[in-house]
Amino acid sequence: MPELLLNVENVTAGYAQDIDVLRDVSLQVHAGKVSGLIGLNGAGKSTVVKTICGFLSPKAGQVSFMGKPISGVAPHQLIDLGICCIPQESSLFPYLTVEENLLLPLQGRRKKFGGVIAQRFEEVLVAFPAVREKRRAQAGDLSGGQQKQVEFAKAWLQQPRMCLIDEPSIGLSPIMAEEVFSWIEKFTQSGMGILLIDHNVRRVVRMSDHVQVLSLGRITAAGKKEAFQGDLHEQVKQWLGLNF
Repeated sequence: MPELLLNVENVTAGYAQDIDVLRDVSLQVHAGKVSGLIGLNGAGKSTVVKTICGFLSPKAGQVSFMGKPISGVAPHQLIDLGICCIPQESSLFPYLTVEENLLLPLQGRRKKFGGVIAQRFEEVLVAFPAVREKRRAQAGDLSGGQQKQVEFAKAWLQQPRMCLIDEPSIGLSPIMAEEVFSWIEKFTQSGMGILLIDHNVRRVVRMSDHVQVLSLGRITAAGKKEAFQGDLHEQVKQWLGLNF
């Protein structure tokens, strides 16, 4: 059984004291595996990510990483635990260069990364040739697809144990989206655990080892990928109004 990295147990969370966006949500992410989270807009998928990352505190339940609670950990300290997040919106600083954006998360962490930063940076430039070409450009001058490349390159540079990926293909051309999904496969092949959220439900189901369906803040269906190819798959298809 692959190592359990993330364990979300019966979490209830929301943005107001008396309004719960998530209700009794449980999910797991294992090393080298993709855990897919699907649901309609407004179901609470991005709220799950914000709660895991510490932007929201659970009202009930617990979020643990590698057996230790992380609900009180500040978002900027997650990198020290081996957690990285690629958000739906760009997290790049527009007036910094691509290279500066790539290296920024590692600044002040020389004790943890110092011996391998230069080596990893060169590996990133090889793995992401488009990023190498734009390394001196300001991030704000890049196209949406190019910025997404930098986001993935930045995550690869950090080499986290787990990566949370929220809507990576939204707004991208089909060719660029395929490239994004190939990077996710590369991440899992390296041993990273992935929590994947994307509007392309077909692709999420196909790529995931385990799938959860979120509806109105609750997990209403969950199982291995194979289960979604049978009756459970049919239920999700009808619920989402899709033809797989």
